[in-house]
Amino acid sequence: MRHLAGVLALIVLTAGAASARQADTILVNGKVLTVDAAFSTHEALAVREGKIVAVGRSAEITKLAGPATRRIDLGGRTVIPGLIDSHIHATRAALSFSTEVNWIGARSLADALDRLRRAARAAKPGSWLIVVTPPATLDAFPEHRRPTQAELVAAAPNHPVYVQLAYGWGMLTPLGFKALNITSEADVPKQNRLERDAAGSLTGVITGNLVEFFERLPKPTFEQQVEGTRAFFRELNRLGLTGVVDPGGNNVTPREYQALFKVWRDGGLTVRVAYSLCGMTDGREFEEYQNYLAVMPQGFGDDMLRFNGIGERITWAMNGIDGKPSDEAVAKYYEIVRWAASRGLTVTMHWNGEGNADELLGIFERVNAEFPIAPLRWTIAHLNDGSARTFQRMKALGVGWTVQDAMYNNGDEVVKRAGAAAARRMPPVVTASKIGIPIGAGTDAHRVSTYNPFTVLQWLLDGRTASGAAIRGPEETPSRADALRYYTIGSARVSFDEDTRGSLETGKWADLAVLSSDYMGVPVEQIGRIESVLTMVGGRIVYASGPYGALTSTR
Repeated sequence: MRHLAGVLALIVLTAGAASARQADTILVNGKVLTVDAAFSTHEALAVREGKIVAVGRSAEITKLAGPATRRIDLGGRTVIPGLIDSHIHATRAALSFSTEVNWIGARSLADALDRLRRAARAAKPGSWLIVVTPPATLDAFPEHRRPTQAELVAAAPNHPVYVQLAYGWGMLTPLGFKALNITSEADVPKQNRLERDAAGSLTGVITGNLVEFFERLPKPTFEQQVEGTRAFFRELNRLGLTGVVDPGGNNVTPREYQALFKVWRDGGLTVRVAYSLCGMTDGREFEEYQNYLAVMPQGFGDDMLRFNGIGERITWAMNGIDGKPSDEAVAKYYEIVRWAASRGLTVTMHWNGEGNADELLGIFERVNAEFPIAPLRWTIAHLNDGSARTFQRMKALGVGWTVQDAMYNNGDEVVKRAGAAAARRMPPVVTASKIGIPIGAGTDAHRVSTYNPFTVLQWLLDGRTASGAAIRGPEETPSRADALRYYTIGSARVSFDEDTRGSLETGKWADLAVLSSDYMGVPVEQIGRIESVLTMVGGRIVYASGPYGALTSTR
């Protein structure tokens, strides 16, 4: 009996071990781009407990399946690591995503107006309809123009409507003017102007810095913010995104993070979020950092939500400046970033360009002499005209670069202002890569840019603005493989995650996207239309459409 019991125990243990080796999910018969150092291509991969346990040929991966394994036939489709946007204002964009009318992704002005028309039919009578979209959205439309007030009224005659392009141009319908009690410029912030036609009548156009004006519009409730956060992240999943690095920025205070935290606590995040805290009150930034971050160490959080330091507006005085900063501004900024380095905090800094890069790097070098910043992975965002000399200094400091599609959005204006020869090398990603600068790609969405990563990937490869003008030269055009690296493993490095995600390698999270078209094979001009038909985060299906539309996450 003892012998029989021992045999039975051995059988049970063996069966248990075999079951433990079985994959939860296998994806076979595809083109798996691992984006590892060799940029390997395989047919299949296997997932167990949220992580990749094997990549290889379909026949080999199939052997890891058991009766309970989910089998997904890729049908020759391309699989890439989940995309990671290294600089996107996702927290802010998500807050209003369920209450605004989204024009990003519309193919024409007629399509955009139809979205407004459909929103009007679904909305409560008399409620606001708000559109905030990058100017490039309209630049890419075949109509090549902005909407008229009459068109907005025709689309939503019974609703106050407000359309804003980035931060500098807006349009209100008559019901909008009435709802806000605006009859003259005395009723709008001092920096704003109301446009009038030749007869002196208001056209509906408002110009100037619209940040303060926007704050007068009705705000979503907390429940709507939570709904918007879930919806926006699902929208990012549709485009193959599984991670974002949020640098903070305008209109984001600790209060604005609460909807994100709620979704996280409820286990509802479908995108991994690394977020920063920015300076909130002009002149009180250091005090606020010290108070809010007293018990928030770098990396605080888990695999889905993590604190990633301070940025992008470290101080108001140093934010977005184009000339030489004052001695007082430099002293205040230095005090804060030195404190950040002493506490082991990452810093991400919004910096417009090469003209005053010496000012910023001089501060970084002073801090580095006392507290080495290379292990902290500080980054500079934007810097579209960075020189080789600037990149050499960044390399010496271990400072990375997050690159966005600013030239897609406003490259036409740069050509007018700086000339075609200067614009030809913007942004100099090939130069920076050769020097050894870590690069993460992103959008800077959603007020000033699309959140679609495939629009950015296409722009990285064709150098065309939203209007279609080809302005970047081949000397600063990366390969398809390198562009994808920027958007995956490069961006993972920004949040210290390159060992756990950013490539499809054994032991890493199964964050991946199955694409509607082959990124490596389709004509460049078609890359911007790629979407994900199946997106996984940690092996969990967070988005599925088309042939996989019936699949749901059960693991």
